Amino acid sequence: MTPVRFTPAELRYLRDQPLGRLATVDEQHAPQVVPVGFFVDEQTGEVSIGGIALGSTRKFRNVEATGRAALVIDDLASTDPWHVRGVEIRGPAEARRDVDPPRPGMSRELITIHPERIRSWGLSES
Repeated sequence: MTPVRFTPAELRYLRDQPLGRLATVDEQHAPQVVPVGFFVDEQTGEVSIGGIALGSTRKFRNVEATGRAALVIDDLASTDPWHVRGVEIRGPAEARRDVDPPRPGMSRELITIHPERIRSWGLSES
């Protein structure tokens, strides 16, 4: 599959957003959605999720088991007029152990998503 890349407008938006919602499923296809911090590697296009004791979480185990994840980052830019904007990222994911944490205080585990589908809405292209 051809790598999917973020547009400049998507990257600008993602730089300013502190939280997203990570969706995973376990081996029995039971869903889980949780708020997470995320980091975009603008060179590779990979999206990583870190945390405190991430390796002991259900979301980490779900990615280990299924190798898939989706992440939605969105906000309400205005209520008058109504203006919703956001980015959805889907793709294969890795539950990585013994990696350098992206921020101090985080554990040595990361979830990394390799985008195969990126969908965005309400973003300015200027």
